[in-house]
Amino acid sequence: MTKEPGNESADDLEQLAGEYVLGTLSAEQQDAVLKRLDSDRALRDAVDAWEQRLLGLNALATPLPPSPRLWQRINRSLGDRPARPSWWRRLGLWQGLAGAGLATSLLLALALLTAHPPVTTYLVVLVAPATQAPGWVVQARDAGQVQLIPLVKSEVPGDKVLQFWTKGEQWPEPISLGLIKPGEQVTVPLQRLPAVEPNQLFELTLENAGGSASGRPTGPVQFIGRAVKVL
Repeated sequence: MTKEPGNESADDLEQLAGEYVLGTLSAEQQDAVLKRLDSDRALRDAVDAWEQRLLGLNALATPLPPSPRLWQRINRSLGDRPARPSWWRRLGLWQGLAGAGLATSLLLALALLTAHPPVTTYLVVLVAPATQAPGWVVQARDAGQVQLIPLVKSEVPGDKVLQFWTKGEQWPEPISLGLIKPGEQVTVPLQRLPAVEPNQLFELTLENAGGSASGRPTGPVQFIGRAVKVL
């Protein structure tokens, strides 16, 4: 951080708190924030708010038993430093992070939220069903549109296309949001659809050229996820 502690703007404080919760600060910066938490009410409130915002994303990580070697490395890295209990450690999210894919998507979410803080935001991390590897992020900032952001460039056979679908919990069937080019960021209008709601399903399926002829998903699911309200 380039600014003196306590002199950050509101945006800088939000960014610092978000990076602290995600654990992306350097060890020195992480220690500095930890020392400030007892006396800096604004920073403490910002950290608590970020913990609550990202709490729902814990469900996206499939818990995996950590190896004894991993815990030894974590303990060595922490040393004897006092640690502030947090949902991030209590819920064992680190156990579910197989690689950096989900962490990358969370960092992207942090950047999107702090750059343009909306009134209400829903976030969806679309993962591959077989590997749970994140492939896309869906963000809804208002009732009129969603933004689909690629994390990887999906391989699609020449005679196939990716089709984007969504379904609310009370909807009778999924509704198509159109065809998507691999690796391309798009903004999709939600014309005549209800506003995005918690746990709403989003998915990308592999369909024949031109898209599903039946108006329903027919091909294999490539990426799937559910909406989490983060603001």
